[in-house]
Amino acid sequence: MEATKTLLTAEDLLRLPRDGRRHELVKGELVEMTPVGPRHGLIALRLGRYLQEYAEANQLGGAMVETGFCLECRPDTVRAPDVSFVSADRLTLLDREGFVPEAPDLAVEVVSPDETDHAVQDKVMDYLTHGTRLVWVVRPRQRTVTVYRPDGSARVLRETDTLDGEDVVPGFSLSLQTLFGSGPSA
Repeated sequence: MEATKTLLTAEDLLRLPRDGRRHELVKGELVEMTPVGPRHGLIALRLGRYLQEYAEANQLGGAMVETGFCLECRPDTVRAPDVSFVSADRLTLLDREGFVPEAPDLAVEVVSPDETDHAVQDKVMDYLTHGTRLVWVVRPRQRTVTVYRPDGSARVLRETDTLDGEDVVPGFSLSLQTLFGSGPSA
């Protein structure tokens, strides 16, 4: 006889002990996130800073880092993009304790060296399936950003290109040279 697996809820995830580890919940199953390296952290912080400064100055919404979004219930899926953006008309979603109950308008994943392509694609599909309007997957080693849209289209930007907020963060742009800065990729 096969044992039944106990699925966790978003509330269970909130109650986990604060031991310095990051977790996500995928269809009720706990996924531990490996701590990130310095290059990853610098890129996420840089992108989050530029995005937040622009959004605030233009009253477009708010940017966050590592914020949990409850994308699906029963079984629960909670994803925490490295950087996210919620438009001004949805900012009331952020005025609460716990996880944001809907998908962000923009989700950004900075790919870690140990992260598999399959795991990254699962995250992209989770975001897009649950209402995210734009997903940026940043690959520091390759110095590229892949832009995904709900219509299934994707575009790879190279270091000489400029990231564009499209209709999600209107007017926002950031050169990939600025995003990646100088120095070695990791």
